[in-house]
Amino acid sequence: MPAAVQWRSGVASDTGLVRASNEDRYWIDDENGVFLVVDGVGGHAAGETAAETAVEAIREELRAANDAAGGTEARVRRAIAAANNRIFGAAQDSEELRGMACVLTLALVDAGEMVIGHVGDSRLYLIWNGSIRKLTPDHSPVGEGEDAGELSEEEAMLHPRRNEVFRDVGTRPHGADDDGFIDIRRCHFKPEAAFLLCSDGLSDVLPSTAIRDVIERYRGDAGAVARELVDAANEAGGKDNITAVFVAGSEYRGHRREARERHAITRMRLTAAEGRPRRFFTGRLAFLFYGVLLGLLLAAALDALRG
Repeated sequence: MPAAVQWRSGVASDTGLVRASNEDRYWIDDENGVFLVVDGVGGHAAGETAAETAVEAIREELRAANDAAGGTEARVRRAIAAANNRIFGAAQDSEELRGMACVLTLALVDAGEMVIGHVGDSRLYLIWNGSIRKLTPDHSPVGEGEDAGELSEEEAMLHPRRNEVFRDVGTRPHGADDDGFIDIRRCHFKPEAAFLLCSDGLSDVLPSTAIRDVIERYRGDAGAVARELVDAANEAGGKDNITAVFVAGSEYRGHRREARERHAITRMRLTAAEGRPRRFFTGRLAFLFYGVLLGLLLAAALDALRG
């Protein structure tokens, strides 16, 4: 990693308006470019335990494997597999925790490249040049339908099976390279871009355009953006725990949509003030028209006098 941090990050997490406790967890390591969101599954005690275990295991594995061979993707895979197997082992030793699991999204950024490890229905969005793009697939029947274009985003958000997932971290043992376990995505992370990791408590109630609109109001305070996203999710119903980890590149300034709209309004006002209601004929065209009309009237008058 370069010596200087090349981004600003902020986080907000909330229980929401319906749940009794917050089973979401997160981890941010700006210095090493590590960003993680975890959503616990399995009820109050079990869900929280699974999420906390995942964060602890991933943190330990990444720090231990910082200089290990295999590259960033191998590190991401090993860290998530370590979390999976630690959760599974703990669940076998306790009837109370049996069946606990979590879903998670982990991003490592290094030298302008981002490697994403993903299991479940938490999400990572990339925001760049005024657009927002979901980089992680939802490992759920409804998510697959949305990703395939069979369901619109609105239909998916309202679907009764929205919260079902067919991949998780913790319900069975896994190796780091097992098929059908960890989805890996790679992308460039430009200094003028930003990205968001979030639990489904945010994405289930806010469409991507609403998320983008909040993010584009960024003015240098990444924490304020994360808090505004969580507040917006609560205003939209807050039916689940909500976590947002927002990371802005060093040159990301938002898309200044509001500034452009104000400029457009100013232009409209100037047009109205300077031109007033536009007439059909103006300027030289009006002078020519009225000159011709006057000539025709004079000609008609002379003909009448001659007659």
